[in-house]
Amino acid sequence: MSSKINELKSDVEELNKLLAQSTRQKSKDVLSLEIRKIQTEISRLQDQISSSNENGKPTPAVSQQTRCYEVKLNNYAWDQSDKFVKIFVTLKNVHTLSTESVYTDFTDNSMELHMNGLDNRNYTLPIKNLLEKIDGSKSSWKVKTDMVVVSLAKVEAGKTWSHLTASEKKAKEPKATPKLSDNADPSAGLMDLMKQMYEDGDDDMKRTIAKAWTEGRNNSGMPSF
Repeated sequence: MSSKINELKSDVEELNKLLAQSTRQKSKDVLSLEIRKIQTEISRLQDQISSSNENGKPTPAVSQQTRCYEVKLNNYAWDQSDKFVKIFVTLKNVHTLSTESVYTDFTDNSMELHMNGLDNRNYTLPIKNLLEKIDGSKSSWKVKTDMVVVSLAKVEAGKTWSHLTASEKKAKEPKATPKLSDNADPSAGLMDLMKQMYEDGDDDMKRTIAKAWTEGRNNSGMPSF
């Protein structure tokens, strides 16, 4: 900064020489104005140096950005009107986030809400495989006190959704009780039963069946399914 001040002082000296040689009043006015501008800049820089010396140590560099942890949410409530399906997500202090930190990505059959940087955590709420199609261009979200409300615009206005997702609908549909055929080969019947239980079961059920079947196949040579 000192070198810059010296350069500016040299500029002032040069301009003063030109001012002394100038004979036209307009030229003198222009030169005088430029000299005053440079002198003002010199004073400003000198004040900065003085202030820095008074404060002692220079301002430390900004520390690295605090790491945020990823948190996946699965708790929400929903309701619907003729035109919209509304998702209600409760999260304490979410309203304190900046506008850029809260946003939602839409496709024609899914949404994913993002709430980033809250207490060193990035929260996401993905909802995929929606029961019906939505119009992402007309969908929106709104931040309220401790809550975010996502409005999904129905493609088919007036159509009532029985469930939020196709997966929920399938899970709640009544299932036929698996039965072994009286006339079928017992091994084939057991295979069919296990397959049906595997296809209809949740993730825990699938892991349990797969583990049991693998162990049984290793011990007895049973075929895989």
